[in-house]
Amino acid sequence: MNQTALAPFYQVNEQASITAPKGFIATGLHAGIRKRKRDLGVIICSVPASAAAVYTTNAFQAAPLQVTQENIGVDGKLQAIVVNSGVANSCTGERGIQDARDIAKQTAQLLDIPIHQVAVASTGVIGQFLPMEKIQTSLMKVLSIADETGGNEFAEAILTTDTLTKQVQVTMQIDGKKLTIAGVAKGSGMIHPNMATMLGFITTDAVIHAHHLQSLLWTATDSTFNMITVDGDCSTNDSVIAMASGLAGNNSLHPHHPDWMAFQAGFTYVCQELAKKIANDGEGATRLIEVHVAGAPTIEMARKVSKAIVGSNLVKSAVFGADANWGRILCAAGYGDPLIRTEKVKVKLGSILVVDKGLPVFFDESKVSEILKQETVNIFVDLQQGKQKATAWGCDLTYEYVKINASYRT
Repeated sequence: MNQTALAPFYQVNEQASITAPKGFIATGLHAGIRKRKRDLGVIICSVPASAAAVYTTNAFQAAPLQVTQENIGVDGKLQAIVVNSGVANSCTGERGIQDARDIAKQTAQLLDIPIHQVAVASTGVIGQFLPMEKIQTSLMKVLSIADETGGNEFAEAILTTDTLTKQVQVTMQIDGKKLTIAGVAKGSGMIHPNMATMLGFITTDAVIHAHHLQSLLWTATDSTFNMITVDGDCSTNDSVIAMASGLAGNNSLHPHHPDWMAFQAGFTYVCQELAKKIANDGEGATRLIEVHVAGAPTIEMARKVSKAIVGSNLVKSAVFGADANWGRILCAAGYGDPLIRTEKVKVKLGSILVVDKGLPVFFDESKVSEILKQETVNIFVDLQQGKQKATAWGCDLTYEYVKINASYRT
């Protein structure tokens, strides 16, 4: 799918909000889990929405994820998501699972909806129990004040070490109806494929069955959220949840619908931009790194090589120092996939060729150094072994990253 070619079919909205699609309200408030900032948020749909989710591959999967998987598995529908920041409710055993279930139960009772139509998510410090009294006291208030203007408050409530909120929105016309897709995410550190500590939430008013929404989310995740890394650490709490209210009134979307590719392009764009915002907001980061690998014989090789390069601490450090140390790029590419034909590889830093046929070429160090000082640093690797390509996103590794994570709990 050529997403760029399909771009005219959707319009990017600069003032994005998770509540923009029909049927959704949201908000966030300070419940006292954290010292000062908002730490409890909700998204509510006026009707049972088709739902889909993807989860971390970490063996220590947090309690909220287990409960959400159970609930979505009942009938593929959700009407509410409750999210807290500050405490991850991970590695908390049966008590943690019961706490997550109790949050879902109380939410369901307050909204008069089935308990299995409530998803829960948490992010923060691992190994601590949720302050349930504070959460339960605040649930009634946060649910009662949610409205169509509360998207920003929700986006703030899910943050941890993030420096800014991350929201994306697009609109399009399908079957003569206006459709909206919106997304919000958090993530700054402990980010690494597959599913990185990130949380993502996507809403749309499109009519689409849960089965097709799930397939779409899996596909989009593979090329977006699973292609970012900040520090190589895969969290216990990562998840992305999508909800479709169906209130736009279009004909039900499926792979054979004439506008399926356009809808898929818009949905993937939302995921991609959220992923890039997470990578760009990496803890202590000063630059976004984009690694573009082309000429691979398989998409798997292209993805492995691009992720290896963007995840290399040596590459990330070189970018921070604006050092054109192309040897680190070749090294990472080589362990990314040992089947690379080294005598064919080309590498460009921005527009400047630094490696050709696996060998160094002369280049102006000062010009490349300036490229590496830009807010977005593009690294191009051409394997010249095929036609497949992939892009991965990450950030530089700075002194500030160590400072933040040396005192994360204190």
